[in-house]
Amino acid sequence: MAAKGIFKRRRKSIIPGFGLALGFTLSYLGLIVLIPLAGLVIKAAGLGASEFWAIASDERTVRALKLSFGASLIAASLNAVFGLLVAWVVVRYDFPGRRLFDAVIDLPFALPTAVAGIALTAIYAPNGWIGQYLAEYGIKVAFTPVGIVVALTFIGLPFVVRTVQPVLEEIDKEVEEASATLGATRLQTLSRVVLPTLAPALLTGFALALARAVGEYGSVIFIAGNIPYQSEIAPLLIVIKLEEFDYAGATVVAVSMLAISFGVLLVINLIQAWSRGRYGQN
Repeated sequence: MAAKGIFKRRRKSIIPGFGLALGFTLSYLGLIVLIPLAGLVIKAAGLGASEFWAIASDERTVRALKLSFGASLIAASLNAVFGLLVAWVVVRYDFPGRRLFDAVIDLPFALPTAVAGIALTAIYAPNGWIGQYLAEYGIKVAFTPVGIVVALTFIGLPFVVRTVQPVLEEIDKEVEEASATLGATRLQTLSRVVLPTLAPALLTGFALALARAVGEYGSVIFIAGNIPYQSEIAPLLIVIKLEEFDYAGATVVAVSMLAISFGVLLVINLIQAWSRGRYGQN
């Protein structure tokens, strides 16, 4: 009977090699992710609470962190709105050049970030193709925090589009037609039928775009202007401190970014889990 019970328990596992796969996964994550992050935290912990807080609360550090996370949140929010719109157009409409349009969406993935930063700076500079017209109305994009938002929006858009697109493709048009048949308006169909289904994927795309934007460096340093206390992002501040051999300061800024990023992503994941549970209940 005991042998029979063991045999039954073994048959419950339908995925072969679970132990080996789990061991490899934990080892890989430990070597690539956990050990470097642990080393960073240990290095920061060795500074002492007073020294750590003195560096973290420095006005330059605080402003750089506020700019990085504030601009990233704005860019991710813009991408959540316009990324959904782009995915909707690609999936729901058939028009000439649709495949080319779909391929262009992935350009920020393939384009080197430095090239993207130079291109955006050339376009939005006061004498650029678009910047010269904005300058007539007193609007300055390049070398300001606005330029940082533009760069982060550019590199984050594909994350939202490619996350929402496959889910949108699975939503049958007949569901929307049935909603219209029952007397729902287009706004009601969108808010009560389409968006609840897309909410988990949209939140995932938002989180990916946010995470990508927080750590972005190459495309931002060209268009930001890099003025301390005004348009200096946290990743650039880390590089500056490393060049000045201020390893303690660089470590504190990096740990601060890590802690804030973890907190923001945790909140997003909790909201995502809540939205999935609510949609499942409905």
